Amino acid sequence: MSEATTTRAEAEAPARSEDEERAEHAGTLDVQPTPRASTFASRAATWLRTHAVDWVLVLVLAGAYLGWLLSTVHDLGYARDEGFYFQAADRYLKWFEQLAEDPSGAIKQSSVDRYWTVNHEHPALIKSLFALAHWLTYDRWRLFDEPGTSYRVVGMLLSCMAVALTYLWARRALASYGVLVSRAAGVVAAGGLALMPRVFYHAHLDCFDMPVAAMWLLTTYVYWLSLSKKGIAWPLLTGVLYGLLLNTKHNSWLLPFALVAHLLFVRGFELLGALRTRRFGEALRLIPTSLWFMASVGPLVFYATWPWIWFDTFERLRQYVIFHTRHVYYNMEFLGQTYFEPPFPRSYAPLMTLATVPAVTLALGCAGFGMALLAVGKRCAPRWSALRNRQWSAALAPAAHDDDAADLAGKDLDTKALWALCILVSYAPWLSSGSPIFGGTKHWITAYPFLTMFGAVAFVKVVRSARDALSNSAARPLTRGPIIELLLCASVLIAPFAITAHSHPWGLSAYTPVVGGSPGAATLGLNRSFWGYTTGAVQDEINELAKRRAKVFVHDTAIASWRMMSRDKRLRKDLRPQLSPAGSHLGVYHHEQHMSRVEHQIWIDYGTVKPSFVAGPDGVPVVWLYERPSKSKSSDDTAKPKTRAKAKARAEAKANANDGDAGDSSD
Repeated sequence: MSEATTTRAEAEAPARSEDEERAEHAGTLDVQPTPRASTFASRAATWLRTHAVDWVLVLVLAGAYLGWLLSTVHDLGYARDEGFYFQAADRYLKWFEQLAEDPSGAIKQSSVDRYWTVNHEHPALIKSLFALAHWLTYDRWRLFDEPGTSYRVVGMLLSCMAVALTYLWARRALASYGVLVSRAAGVVAAGGLALMPRVFYHAHLDCFDMPVAAMWLLTTYVYWLSLSKKGIAWPLLTGVLYGLLLNTKHNSWLLPFALVAHLLFVRGFELLGALRTRRFGEALRLIPTSLWFMASVGPLVFYATWPWIWFDTFERLRQYVIFHTRHVYYNMEFLGQTYFEPPFPRSYAPLMTLATVPAVTLALGCAGFGMALLAVGKRCAPRWSALRNRQWSAALAPAAHDDDAADLAGKDLDTKALWALCILVSYAPWLSSGSPIFGGTKHWITAYPFLTMFGAVAFVKVVRSARDALSNSAARPLTRGPIIELLLCASVLIAPFAITAHSHPWGLSAYTPVVGGSPGAATLGLNRSFWGYTTGAVQDEINELAKRRAKVFVHDTAIASWRMMSRDKRLRKDLRPQLSPAGSHLGVYHHEQHMSRVEHQIWIDYGTVKPSFVAGPDGVPVVWLYERPSKSKSSDDTAKPKTRAKAKARAEAKANANDGDAGDSSD
């Protein structure tokens, strides 16, 4: 029976409870019909009928996102940290070359310390992938014209993996609602993640933020699968992946809190009952095998894949932990005030989420999250009531399901509880006023895939409500086939797509219409930009305005990041970067509230308050270019008329020039 026919039959059938429908469809992805002939061809045909469309969608989603990222990377400047990671990757690559030529020499401490000391405050996995990707895609295959892109492609690929996994998990978790609905919900979840402006920005970078979100999602997804799979393969894979997650970024330290809390939610009363009656063997068996592998195999994989900690292991790990738990504080503007040190506002994380996640994505995610919390409360209420009344046997008895529908509903709630705990744990550090805010939304980026999967849950409810409403009206023909799913899917994703496309290349300056976009955020005093990456947005103007062999004050752009843009041939090779305005011919100023003194230094040193070029999103000034005036007024008036005209024309074409007094950094 075709999907369209199935949908018509469902619409015309007598009303049934949701649990009955879900029980009927349970296991759409996992339970396959037994082939009449146990031949490879019949099994392959069965697999294709069930999975082919899903994997085609996965490839389309991931491929489209990768193509979009690659097509927009050229004018996105390099953030400060990227410059340091380029240097680290190049050093690590030399070690890999030595490892290939002289393995015994490469693993000696002298060699490891020589190459791995660089940027040892961060784990090695992603930087190692940066190095290998550069070697393969640029040095050997020349897939990219710009060497910087060859490093960045690792983050892009892992971001695409996150988008694909979000689709697969949402599709599988919601399979009991039917094929069409769950596929549309999966697309909504994946699209919701991909079409967040901040996610889109970070997905381009040679950094760890989207990689750690992708690895967190992958590890959690495999952990979830391991709970329903037999054997040790899936639990062992969970342990290996957690080791790789540990070697990605320190966010990995938080994941066990979510998984242990999930264990307590799913089996906590049974564990308590077993411990209370001293059935310790049963209590140990209630702990998933995956957690044991994460605790044992995970650290071993972490150790094996980070050469820096092969020697003086405990001391170097201690330094690593101290670096991040006592991290230096950087400045960040929030609601018109720059915070230099604790206490930081606890409202930072929720307000920045509201201001940067498209409203429809956030609304659906919060709705799905809220529905899950209500279901959790309903499930736990009888046990808590029994505990209050000291009815121990009723409170601590193993969960029992009367039928398949109830069992399915229980497993479904367990899945949503896991998603919710991953969100809560990702945001939890910012309940403290001591947690730094200098990195913006990237700190809790690991929560976003789970938020969009909750959005898929709410989307399913919307689809079902729409079908119910239309099936009893003159618009009943719309309920045939996937028309409703397609229309609602498009309605949910079109606004996030428009917002995200409009945000480039000003990702960290992008805000949603909820706060009035970038202009509204500037008025509220939300940070306009940081990390000095917006040099890429004015690279053509720099090339046009700068004289031959000009010294350029690069302000917040790291020298290594500038040099990569030069290697990319995005900036002229004759230009000489420096970190002081004194003696420079052209000055770049990246606006942040606490950096206004830098602009004052340029005014004094250059003897002018008038920039030659200003750019930013929607008329909000973000980056300034200052030229040192010529000694003679006449020569200054006639200098580079064509160049100035080109810069002015480009500014007008981009609609990014400031209409007001660009020299006033308080705008």
